[in-house]
Amino acid sequence: MVSGNSAIRGSRVGAGPMGEQDRGVHADRVAISYWDAKGNETVRYFAANLPEDEIPDVIDSPSTGLPAGRDRENPPSVAKTEPYKTHLAYVKERRTEEEAETLLEEALEQLRSRRGTSSAS
Repeated sequence: MVSGNSAIRGSRVGAGPMGEQDRGVHADRVAISYWDAKGNETVRYFAANLPEDEIPDVIDSPSTGLPAGRDRENPPSVAKTEPYKTHLAYVKERRTEEEAETLLEEALEQLRSRRGTSSAS
């Protein structure tokens, strides 16, 4: 025989005479539909007494992972991802030798000026 539990079999733990209508299947709810860029609909339920500004305008669609909005005609667009850059693309973006030397000289001058002012203090 199993002992130690004081709950009566079949009873709802935590349900009391007051506030039961505010929880579970008895709570008043509002269904709100969200649509993603692929046209998938997701329905979320919120408490009926929740203020409108606390209901999110955009959620993540569980079926696609895309953002879903409340406007069916204009759902949020799919985020644009940058294509993978090859090493050659990075090499083409490198600065010329003259630009690199100019940047190095500017950086060294800033360091020298800071060193000169900090050692004089």
